[in-house]
Amino acid sequence: MTVVRSTLPDEASRVAGKALQDTLVDLLGLSLIGKQAHWNVVGPRFRSVHLQLDEVVSTARTQADTVAERAATLGVPPDGRPETVAKVFALPVPEEGLLRDADVVRLMADALGAAIVRLRERVDATEKADPVTQDLLISVTAELEKQRWMFEAESTPAGA
Repeated sequence: MTVVRSTLPDEASRVAGKALQDTLVDLLGLSLIGKQAHWNVVGPRFRSVHLQLDEVVSTARTQADTVAERAATLGVPPDGRPETVAKVFALPVPEEGLLRDADVVRLMADALGAAIVRLRERVDATEKADPVTQDLLISVTAELEKQRWMFEAESTPAGA
């Protein structure tokens, strides 16, 4: 078997690899909770929330692929297996069954917010270790912040 070797020093590769793996798990989990909510949302804002959830899922899946490929580029095998995601995923998740639209909006804003906090920690951790990975994580953060903003705007009453 051929092994891809990182051009980074060992410690920098370890820091970048951990940041990328943790981000991969968060993104895969976000895509799963987004789809779960997408299939089960009900309420007067069903259509707008349903469509916004598809945007989150698409963003999460696209970014997960980019993150996984960056890890592979550094010689760190990405692990997106279901058991890995289930074991370490730590963001808020939906309840079982039908979900009120307002509850989905709050859930997604909270889950995205938690993912963003974790991403910002990884951005800081990779600053010296690998600025290229840091740049990628900044880009992922910006995408998730945009999605969170849309859910926050959906949950804020007019005039607030």
